[in-house]
Amino acid sequence: MRAVCGLDVHKDTVYLCILCETGEIFENVYGVLTCELKNMCREMRRREVTEVTMESTATYWIPIWRVLEPHFRLKLVNPYFIKQLPGRKSDVKDAQWIAECTLKDLVRGSFVPPERIQQLRQYDRRIFDLDAEIVRKLAKLDGIMQRCNVTRCLTLCESRCLSQGV
Repeated sequence: MRAVCGLDVHKDTVYLCILCETGEIFENVYGVLTCELKNMCREMRRREVTEVTMESTATYWIPIWRVLEPHFRLKLVNPYFIKQLPGRKSDVKDAQWIAECTLKDLVRGSFVPPERIQQLRQYDRRIFDLDAEIVRKLAKLDGIMQRCNVTRCLTLCESRCLSQGV
């Protein structure tokens, strides 16, 4: 008996729907704190879920992915593709619709790199952000120095030093 799960991920909540081939449906709402995600994981394991599909909502899916990855086959689906399929339900039924699409093999998951690559990408983004911040601070410092006429003084001092051979 195959059991699949659809997750509708939001900033503060995760809507869960477990569908079995027998037609049994289990729905619940969980928070996004780690302890709540672990409770959700335990419930899914208790109900013998094998596959989990979730929408890639901003970055809210990342902590959920990390908690569930060791236990289930996961699919991350672009919400655009879920919305394009006929039969879309209201917001409350999104998780059920995602589970239904998974059970019928109507969706294909996006590529999610291994955790090590994700970490390296995160470091790279952080370095990029820090470099951009340094450039902003230097530009701000340069503006302040120009308003205070410090750069002109420095330029004159530098030229005197150069002419004196210092």
